[in-house]
Amino acid sequence: MLADTPPPPGYGFPPSAAVRPSSPWPVVAAALAGGWTVTLAVLLQAVGWSVEQLQVAAGWDRQAWLWPALSLSTALLVGLPALLLALLPRSPRVRVTGRAWLAAALTLVALGSLRALPQVHHEAYLAALTGTATLLALLATRLPAPARPAAATPAPATPPRGDTDPTHGTATPGSADRGRQSSRQNDHGRGPGGGAGRPQAVTLLAIAAGLALLLPWVRFGALGGLLETVLAAFAATAVGLLAGALLGDGFWAPFTGDGPPRSARTVLVGGLVAGVVLLLVVAGVGHSGVQLPALLVVPPVGFALGACQVAARRAGTPAGAAPVRWLVGLAVFGPLALTDPEEISVLLATTRDVPYWVAVASGVGFAVAVLLAVGYGVLLARPRGRAPRRLVAASGAAVLLLTVGVVDVAAGQPGLYGERLLVVLREQADLSGIPAGTPGRAGREARTAEVYRRLVATAGRTQGGLRRDLTRLGLDPTPYYLVNAIETDGGPAVRAWLSGRPEVARVLVSQRLRPLPAPAPVSRGDQPAPTGPEWNLRMIGADRVWSELSVTGSGVVVGSSDSGVDGTHPALTAGFRGGDDSWYDPWNHTRSPTDSGGHGTHTAGSAVGRDGIGVAPGAQWVGCVNLDRNLGSPAHYLDCLQFMLAPFPAGGDPFTDGRPARAPDVLTNSWGCPPVEGCDPGALRPATAALEAAGILVVAAAGNTGPDCRSIVDPPAPYPDVLTVGAVNRDRVVAGFSSRGPVAGGVVKPDLVAPGEGIRSAMPGGGYATLDGTSMATPQVAGVVALMWSANPALVGDLARTRSILRDTAQPAGPADLSCGPVTASSGAGLVDAYAAVRAARR
Repeated sequence: MLADTPPPPGYGFPPSAAVRPSSPWPVVAAALAGGWTVTLAVLLQAVGWSVEQLQVAAGWDRQAWLWPALSLSTALLVGLPALLLALLPRSPRVRVTGRAWLAAALTLVALGSLRALPQVHHEAYLAALTGTATLLALLATRLPAPARPAAATPAPATPPRGDTDPTHGTATPGSADRGRQSSRQNDHGRGPGGGAGRPQAVTLLAIAAGLALLLPWVRFGALGGLLETVLAAFAATAVGLLAGALLGDGFWAPFTGDGPPRSARTVLVGGLVAGVVLLLVVAGVGHSGVQLPALLVVPPVGFALGACQVAARRAGTPAGAAPVRWLVGLAVFGPLALTDPEEISVLLATTRDVPYWVAVASGVGFAVAVLLAVGYGVLLARPRGRAPRRLVAASGAAVLLLTVGVVDVAAGQPGLYGERLLVVLREQADLSGIPAGTPGRAGREARTAEVYRRLVATAGRTQGGLRRDLTRLGLDPTPYYLVNAIETDGGPAVRAWLSGRPEVARVLVSQRLRPLPAPAPVSRGDQPAPTGPEWNLRMIGADRVWSELSVTGSGVVVGSSDSGVDGTHPALTAGFRGGDDSWYDPWNHTRSPTDSGGHGTHTAGSAVGRDGIGVAPGAQWVGCVNLDRNLGSPAHYLDCLQFMLAPFPAGGDPFTDGRPARAPDVLTNSWGCPPVEGCDPGALRPATAALEAAGILVVAAAGNTGPDCRSIVDPPAPYPDVLTVGAVNRDRVVAGFSSRGPVAGGVVKPDLVAPGEGIRSAMPGGGYATLDGTSMATPQVAGVVALMWSANPALVGDLARTRSILRDTAQPAGPADLSCGPVTASSGAGLVDAYAAVRAARR
């Protein structure tokens, strides 16, 4: 832009403002305000995500007001200095800076508040983001511009003859023909600069830059479902439109010029201001967690956009909003579409899982953004520099588009990995009046067979019509009988349709993890094998049961539903029951017992492991994988519970190939299904009731969200027919992390406590490790039950008497948090005593 060329209408600057000497203090104030804005926005976004993760880890209810409050606070704290910059200084660049930052802060309020929607309803959030961003873009382009103040020194009415006004791209009086000819030449690549800065070429350069920023996400991320991906594309497009409205020609006019000094100012100063605008915009884009990588990757493209503006102005015409729309839209599409906000979680942060790969993609994306800023600045904004011709820019964009496709297919995770729905039907099987039968295993097997028969019959009778409709729509239904339910593909529209059907009680979201670019490393132990019974076994008297009562759990089978079990571990390999119906992996379909997470091997070892780590080393075990990478889903929890009721061979049909006679006797479950995985409080209630009716004892961890009272919330721990276990330390004092009761309805929980701090047990690969948690306490109680039933087989399936003996023989434990009272009162029963329980079982 020439020194005496006025800015375009709509920004209210005097025509002579560009040449008037001004005080440096407004520029200093703008720099300070920019630093304050960046620091505050990044800090509050990180704080908001951290608070949400704390809520997830602690089991607290999600606070829907958190993100609206944080977004409003950010806008107020950023908006005040931005408003002062917009109103007070005489410098047009400072004033346009303030106005742009103020507008971006206001968009943050609207976009950030959308995070009040739960993460589990991601499609609804993306649709809301699309509509809100589009509306904001329309408002930004349609609002009337402020009135111009009077100019101190009027601008010449007519610029020198033959000059072209680059702000408007039209010829000045006396040169209309040459202006039109120049415009036509530009359109065909023969204008000023040899066609280097045509808007079409600049837009293609922006598309190429956006595709380059998309590459890391294609390599390290994975798409969700079809609807989710389409909505993410719409949302990214809307955000691009919004960015284009905020960073249009009017924004760049005060920073843009044709000479070398102005080129540097456009890229450095204008790019910096634009980067702050983009930072505020993307701070509101994406569910909690998705905005964090965007905050790192998107703002640096402001410098590349400044370079594009220089190239376009050298051609004699503004670049327009197209480069901003394309570059920003493609930049935000990566994290929006190729990451799942529920997986950017501390629950997966302990291994090289999604948070690790998101960090890798963010780091690579940031490096690409910096390279683009430097490269575009050097190529497009250097003195006497020329941008590539349209053909060169188009070729670059085409090559990058092809590269994105090749990387996705050859090195990425191609395909769609959307969430599924769990449709719970109104009618559940009637399991009343099942006869107890003869005492012991024979009676238990008869009851299990009758429960299985009734469950399958009810599901077969009630699911037929719905399954046919879902199959006809290509939604791939998977039926369940333990809870009369169907898992199916589908988004919000399918969910609404299903919810309206008369046979449907409710529809839950069943999570599906997206694949990783490389398998997570196997968790291995770094400790040696014990040389004798571990301290926790001695505390509950398990070693005395072996030595004095000669009971080790033989004849009893324990079922473990967890991350898996390393079947080759020396402490576990001899205890595996074997056969074709003792192992099931609904996640990865492995054919023999394996475990990469380590949690399941550790818990199985505490129940039945040999060499001094397991309570019932003579018992056998069967296993099922219901946790993949530490996250589960209602459907996969059901997969394993169904398998425990009626095991079936690999590849078999649970409805027709189930073998209730092969059901394990007692189940250890060191997991819970929180809302973030799709469960509601009653999701698994029919399942545990059916297992109770079948005479199979379900032992479950209370959870690690203590010491708050009423913190036992995630199924199945709160259910009355589940034996819920808390944790104590070496001093027999309830561990601070152990969740407390009572639960809904005033039921006393946990039922028992067991050692749960510093528990050494098996890990994949043959090693050992020490872990803490109610997960570690739970399998010890399951092991005690195995000892009791081994000592007195007539107790097998007699759940009422078994619970009574466990409670009556439990030892007092240390006081819990005073708000819950002592463990033997409102927080649950005492410390399990294996020796006393087995002796009582023999009577």
